[in-house]
Amino acid sequence: MKVIVKRFFALVLMAGLLLPVFAARRVLDFPGEDFSADLIYNETACAGDALYVRLVFHGTSPESGKMFAGISSELELFRGGKSVRKASFFELASEETSYSRTFLAGVPLSTWWTKSDKFSADLDISVPGYGNRHITLPFALNHKDFVSETIPLDDTNTAIKTDGSTARMNQIAKLNKILATINPTGVYQDTPFVPPTPVVRRTSYFGDRRVFAYSSGGSSTSMHYGVDYGMPEGTEVKACAAGKVVLSEWRNSTGWSIVIEHLPGLYSLYYHLSKMIVSEGDMVSEGQLIALSGCTGLATGPHLHWEMRLNSEAVNPNFFTGDFAFSDKKNW
Repeated sequence: MKVIVKRFFALVLMAGLLLPVFAARRVLDFPGEDFSADLIYNETACAGDALYVRLVFHGTSPESGKMFAGISSELELFRGGKSVRKASFFELASEETSYSRTFLAGVPLSTWWTKSDKFSADLDISVPGYGNRHITLPFALNHKDFVSETIPLDDTNTAIKTDGSTARMNQIAKLNKILATINPTGVYQDTPFVPPTPVVRRTSYFGDRRVFAYSSGGSSTSMHYGVDYGMPEGTEVKACAAGKVVLSEWRNSTGWSIVIEHLPGLYSLYYHLSKMIVSEGDMVSEGQLIALSGCTGLATGPHLHWEMRLNSEAVNPNFFTGDFAFSDKKNW
């Protein structure tokens, strides 16, 4: 197999700064066959971001196009020689000829991993009639610091944070089930997402290490799973990308809440809202008005909490405002 590597820079917004993300393209030739494949992926990222791989198969005949329909591929991330993440590829709508097929897969990168960890990504490609191909891709983490903060809670928020009621546990279980769902046909947008608001004031960032100090004494620790925008109650909240609304309801801890599916296993979440404009089952477009911001649930002031989940795990929302899926062919 002949491999040609081409590196380029993609600019991704992280915590308000433009940071370079190294990405690589590999042209995979299959000797003796009438097809090849482009493999594009980000060979570095920060903890809390994601690793995405895009595969574009190019054929020269209707026969190769039919064969591509049976392709199956899996992405597997190794840390210190141990498998830590897996994801199956799903098919995207192709803008190429009918002889071509495009596939995408992504895995989340834990905020607790460090630059010193040793990583590699394995790719297994099965082509009907031509067997399996195994490819190992180099991958590394960039250094990133996370903020630590202590948040004092009043009696109301202490009661919400320590609520162990059946109702709240059922809400958590319902959300977790949704976020764990990977629907291979749930493909709505692979181009860069947009922030849900033009407001630039942020009161908390993704990955902040938090200590909640209870009014009753004692405390608990957690990680902040999203980005908080400080804004007056009633500010417009818009969908960060096209997708399907899979949850729109009241939750004890997050107040009025919306969850939207964008890609298989990839969801955006919007919390502490004051007014809901979309309902479960609605289809939304990028930038569509979905709600008004508020101060419902566990909130110390009016704000919007925007969160992204990939395969159940929280991922830096700003990562998706760059060309995370390599949809722009100019970068190839």
